[in-house]
Amino acid sequence: MTDRDNLLAEIKKKAVVHGKVTLSSGMEADWYLDLRRITLDGVAAPLVGKVMLDLTDDLGYDAVGGLTLGADPVAAAMLHAAAARGRALDSFVVRKATKQHGLQRRIEGPDVAGRRVLAVEDTSTTGGSVLTAVEALREAGAEVVAVATIVDRGARERIAGEGLEYRTAYTLDDLGL
Repeated sequence: MTDRDNLLAEIKKKAVVHGKVTLSSGMEADWYLDLRRITLDGVAAPLVGKVMLDLTDDLGYDAVGGLTLGADPVAAAMLHAAAARGRALDSFVVRKATKQHGLQRRIEGPDVAGRRVLAVEDTSTTGGSVLTAVEALREAGAEVVAVATIVDRGARERIAGEGLEYRTAYTLDDLGL
């Protein structure tokens, strides 16, 4: 089996939770996709890094990250997977609001100004979180080359409507949902 096949099996086994939930978008669903059970899992997280790097390998970016919290472990997994392949890849964290003390930064980590960056998220229903990150990255002077998620829950149209390339490793059809 490939890394992609193995990650899909891990998601199906560990991340799909059935029951009524309210999503961050405010929408209600009869199931929840808890991808932190994947991105923070010792077996699945390394697969996340490999699969997401493979998915976006042709985009020519040198830093990856997104809005905290969903994007953080995805970016970290990609950073480590890239290092294992001999590739230098920086990671960054976009805060929901500018920090009010210290250096008062909205984007933590290496500077993104003038750099080609990839905005990531674990899963996206409306695109709201990752587009918030994209806006902050552009304000900081980064060139956002694309948006990538592990699982798309319906954000493709909105993200594409913003003129961004959108890639996802899996769709709900892949998960049988």
